[in-house]
This record gives sequence, C-alpha cells and structure tokens, in this order.
Amino acid sequence: MNFFADAFAFVLDPAHWAGSNGIPTRLGEHLWYSVVAVALASVVAVPVGFAIGHTGRGRAIAVAVSGGARALPTFGVITLIAGWVGIGLTAPMVSFVILAVPSVLAGAYAGFEAVDRRTVDAARAVGMTEWQIVTQVEVPLGLPLLIGGIRSAVLQVVATATLATIVGSGGLGSYIITGLRSNDYGTMLAGSILVIALAVVLELAFSVVQRLVVPAGVTAGRPTDSRARVTRRAPGTATPLQEGTQ
Repeated sequence: MNFFADAFAFVLDPAHWAGSNGIPTRLGEHLWYSVVAVALASVVAVPVGFAIGHTGRGRAIAVAVSGGARALPTFGVITLIAGWVGIGLTAPMVSFVILAVPSVLAGAYAGFEAVDRRTVDAARAVGMTEWQIVTQVEVPLGLPLLIGGIRSAVLQVVATATLATIVGSGGLGSYIITGLRSNDYGTMLAGSILVIALAVVLELAFSVVQRLVVPAGVTAGRPTDSRARVTRRAPGTATPLQEGTQ
C-alpha cells in the first residue's frame, strides 16, 4: 500500500476542505495556537532579553533558565498541567509558551550584544538617554537577531502543536491522532505533510522579514562585490610614468 498516495489523496479530496474538521479549520487552529503561544512568550522574554543585553547583567541566569526550559519534555508538561487544570487548551498553551521563551529570549539579548559597543558609546557621547539608546540604536540594530529568535520559536511550536489534540484541542494534530487510533496511516501522513508545509511557509516568510528589518545603513555598508576592481586603460595609451619619460 502506498501511504504517500493515500496522504495526497486525503489532502486533495474536496470533502476534507469543508466543515469543522476540514483542513482550513484545522490549519487555522494550528496557526492560531502557534501565534498566540509565541506572542505570549515574546511579552515575557523580549523585555527581559533587552534588559540583559543592554546592561550585560543576568546573562548567566538567563542561559541557565533557558537551558532548563528547553530540557522540559513538552508532552510531560502538557500531561502534568492537564491533570491539574483539566482537558482544554490551557495545558498545551502553557507548554508551548515555555517552549518558545528560550529562543525568543536568546534572540532578544543576542541582538543587543551584537551591537558594536563603540556605536553605543557614540550615542551616549552625543547626549542620548539610555531609553533613546535602547529604542533608537540597540533595538533597530538588534532586530534581525530578535526576528531570528522568534522564527526559531515559531517553527518549534508549529512542530509541537500537534500535541494539543491529546488533551482535547484541535489543530493539524487531530489528523495524526485520528489516523493513529484507526490505523489509517494515510491520514496520519497527511497530517504530517500539512504540518511540514506550514512550517516551510512560515520559515520562508520569516526569512524574508529578517532580511527586510536590517537597517538601511547596515546594508549600505556591506560590500556588493568582493572581487578587486581593475581599471583598464585603452590600448595604446601610455601610463603616467611612460609619459614622463617620453
């Protein structure tokens, strides 16, 4: 049996594109879970990361906490919280936020740390306040790395949001769980393909955004061609040295 053929037949079947269990509905739920989780993680992680990057204090603690959060098994966290608050979206959402915080936090403080300290010193020298330095110097210059951290968090949550179905929520994971329960491997594979497709689209979108947020002054300072430029003279034209000896 060709499971890939069954999977693509499932995806292309018009019957699976309508109703409460249709692909658009499940795709929207999956995307909504991911966006909300990363947004909540950003509310917590971005200010903390900016403070660490600007002051240079607390980095070791942030790295330790982030590493500990990354080590937490998402499935175990969902099960633990679900046993406490019950079935619903709360348990997976808390788990997804915990999963997203380390990447966003790392992107926030790494973006500030990547800013040349001479640039910050020059900003202070011209009389800018610390708030002006943060908002007008460090944030614009560190934004590409912050977007990179958010990009990594989104991809991690999209890949993990399939677990939301285990505690009664929706998303593309419903196809995987349904297929697993009924031994319908075509449906399982279809759900996996849809998750992969969503992750690829988001990866491409964030890669474009990450390029667009690079300040114009930074891109203007980059060399456009690393090859040496050689000035050619017209045939038969003497060099200045030759002209002086003639």
